[in-house]
Amino acid sequence: QVQLVESGGGLVQPGGSLRLSCAASGFAFSSHCFSWYRQAPGKERELVASITRARGRTSYADSVEGRFTISRDNDKNTVYLQMDSLILEDTAVYYCRSPPMGLTWGQGTSVTVPS
Repeated sequence: QVQLVESGGGLVQPGGSLRLSCAASGFAFSSHCFSWYRQAPGKERELVASITRARGRTSYADSVEGRFTISRDNDKNTVYLQMDSLILEDTAVYYCRSPPMGLTWGQGTSVTVPS
């Protein structure tokens, strides 16, 4: 069964850090790219960061460039999102995505940065 399970969210003060994890199973992890999306209350889901399958090239939304870092561990079948210098606008549910998931979304992990 193809599965992505996000974890690591929580409540963090402005300026703080969190590291999200995405554990993958049921498919060849190293053969696929991964992305992190987020959906803030009342807003549409947006792409935050992506990492390619082979060379691990990364890309970021302008809103998180320089603050977030996406990485992958092919031995642990896990993708990470290191989030630093968090701000109120980072409050959202964060989702991990990869092509084998098709149209299915996981449960996500919630990040809250209070004002």
